[in-house]
Amino acid sequence: MNGLRSSLAAACALLIAGCEADVAPPSYGAAPDLPPPARGLLPSVKLADQADWGGRVPEVPPGYRVTAIATGLQVPRQTLVLPNGDILVAEGKGGGKAPPARPKDFIQGLLMAESTTDAQPGNRLTLLRDADGDGVYEGRSVFADGLNAPYGLALIGNRLFVANQDALVWFDYQPGQTRATAPPTLLARLPAEINHHWTKALTASQDGRFLYVGNGSNSNIGERGMAVEEERAMIWEVDAQSGASRPYATGLRNPTALAVQPGTGQLWAVVNERDELGPNLVPDYLTSVRDGAFYGWPYAYWGANPDRRVQPFREDMVRRAVKPDYALGSHTAPLGLAFSTPQIGGRFANGVFVGLHGSWNRSQPVGYKVIFVPMQDGRPSGPPVDFATGFQVGGNTLGRPVGVSIDPRGAVIIADDLANIVWRVTPAQPLAATQPALP
Repeated sequence: MNGLRSSLAAACALLIAGCEADVAPPSYGAAPDLPPPARGLLPSVKLADQADWGGRVPEVPPGYRVTAIATGLQVPRQTLVLPNGDILVAEGKGGGKAPPARPKDFIQGLLMAESTTDAQPGNRLTLLRDADGDGVYEGRSVFADGLNAPYGLALIGNRLFVANQDALVWFDYQPGQTRATAPPTLLARLPAEINHHWTKALTASQDGRFLYVGNGSNSNIGERGMAVEEERAMIWEVDAQSGASRPYATGLRNPTALAVQPGTGQLWAVVNERDELGPNLVPDYLTSVRDGAFYGWPYAYWGANPDRRVQPFREDMVRRAVKPDYALGSHTAPLGLAFSTPQIGGRFANGVFVGLHGSWNRSQPVGYKVIFVPMQDGRPSGPPVDFATGFQVGGNTLGRPVGVSIDPRGAVIIADDLANIVWRVTPAQPLAATQPALP
């Protein structure tokens, strides 16, 4: 079956390859280039062959080193560094079973399947432990299994929250615990019908009162009708005690990672934008998220730029659309977001790390790396800096970065869901930091 799928995907790729006449490099920042829409019968495709790392590791800046701290995982997506230094890894893959809305969706599904791992999803949380602080995570255990495509993770006090693809649940957590002692408790149901975008991003407010959950759209641009988009393409605010929820911000096509800015308490998100308007539209983005704001999907993009493919069209919604803060390039597919700490050091001490999973629908691939967006006075302040690269080499794809998290001791943790590895990047000469005491 896999051979047949590969043959069909290869034939489709050949059929539609080379359709892009002008593929510009990604446009980053607060004022990205927005060319005219370029619509075609099918999107262009570039699928790099999968290959093993074979002893290689991602490339990181001078003065930093990278190691694989866990291999052989089952689709690692997001990670969470616990107060004692343990790392939780959410492993899983979800999605709905709805039939394609259009013939091209069938072809697109075949092509996207070719760019993912063949590993079976773990549907579990794996805990990694470095007991002596030497950077080698010799301890590894399954904290919880039997979950339903877990993705987002957050800790508030002694409650560990997990965003499955259909529900927000929590486990009791005690410092040093290596295995959940009871089944999870349901806090809130999450939208799960069709689940075109199944990933449920998660973070907690600075005061621990609320959880924020990303619910992606059920289509690219409303092809299934807007009725199935009820409660989708938005970020929910969920009361951490009662589970009561409300829409916090809307019009975000697929908010795939959320983080709260230390000190300010401001919520930030990275968002995967719409397809099929050409290789250079529409920019995926990083943005602060305002309570009650509408960010355009599906009627507009990057502020008040209308997308009239949506019918019936609503001019009033275009006028309401808020422009995001920072473009990350079209089709780069950001899936990870984490604020830096001074312990990371150098030019990477103040800003955000973003994991770019990488394009599939572009003749010249983009993404496939972790970037750093510098910040000043709490806002993005310059062009992005490559932090971890080398995930594509010589026409081969070795890995695809997803979630990014920060160990306060001075490490950047990167989940790679193609190679099924968790990478750890540290300064070669770490700054002094307090080593958490393990129970």
